Amino acid sequence: MKNFFDLQFSELEALLESLSQPRFRAKQIWQAVYCNLVSSWLEITNLPSQLRETLQAEYSFSSFSLTEKINAFDGSSTKFLFELSDGNALEAVILRSDERITLCISTQSGCPVGCVFCATGKYGFYRNLTSGEIVEQVVALARLLKETGESVSNIVIMGMGEPMLNYDATLAAIRRFNDPRGLNIGARRITISTIGIPEKVRQFATENLQVNLAISLHAPNDPLRRELVPIAQKYMIASILSACREYVDSTHRRVTFEYVLIDGVNNLPQHARELSTLLKGLLCHVNLIGLNPTSHYSGRAPQKQAVRDFGKVLLDHHIPTSIRNSQGSDIQAACGQLAGKLTGRSRSS
Repeated sequence: MKNFFDLQFSELEALLESLSQPRFRAKQIWQAVYCNLVSSWLEITNLPSQLRETLQAEYSFSSFSLTEKINAFDGSSTKFLFELSDGNALEAVILRSDERITLCISTQSGCPVGCVFCATGKYGFYRNLTSGEIVEQVVALARLLKETGESVSNIVIMGMGEPMLNYDATLAAIRRFNDPRGLNIGARRITISTIGIPEKVRQFATENLQVNLAISLHAPNDPLRRELVPIAQKYMIASILSACREYVDSTHRRVTFEYVLIDGVNNLPQHARELSTLLKGLLCHVNLIGLNPTSHYSGRAPQKQAVRDFGKVLLDHHIPTSIRNSQGSDIQAACGQLAGKLTGRSRSS
């Protein structure tokens, strides 16, 4: 059965036309699915029954199933493990704060980047998600939030996988999130997080989107970054920053740099000074994040004062900087912990 969420609006219109249905039916279906968050064709009662039966036989609103749900002790986050139709896995997280409800979603099952401190990277890469599978994560979690009177305010694309290596599907999903006829999530409330693929950053600058861009940097020089991020063998920091400068020049939007601090590895004063020199003059913001523990990596987060000291060096060099508190570390849902229980699952060819 086909996944309804793989359909673009224009494709839905063409489908309905082939069924001799008026074009306004597409708007009815789109609103029912993305605004009313129906989970069954039978719920779309303003459609003719024969049309509902025809569509129900061919298109599904559920291409994966929930296998595990874990709530943080403080209620600030909930982690979901889903099983895809081919047996592969993906994870998504609801993050709650006083001001917003953010969904952290995945673009791949597994991840090819292999950051040494990230649990997901340990399991390798399984496959890209389709645009529908990316979109469906948001719809599925929005349905759950609706049951408690809550709604999605923000989306961060920084779960399992590297979105820039699944570029077309990711961009198609982002446009669906932003579609005013449907989910209508403001572009500035959507963030795409990437390890930094220079040619894709440049392409992203041409998309005419107000979506936020975050680069996971984690080191101020190439030798250290290659130790932490194996894919950095292909992407030098100078090339990434050149693409970021072009992005800023083209879009006039700032770039956020994510920097996971690991005690004694990338958090020394000289690292802060190097980072300050690298980012001088660039419209940017740095998020400092203490390492979250994982079972396969022996590194640990620096003491809080060491994190503040690192941030002070950046601020003294006029680099806007924040220290970000991770949510969900107790349920393995914080940054670097979206592992996915992939052990024993068959890889897709």
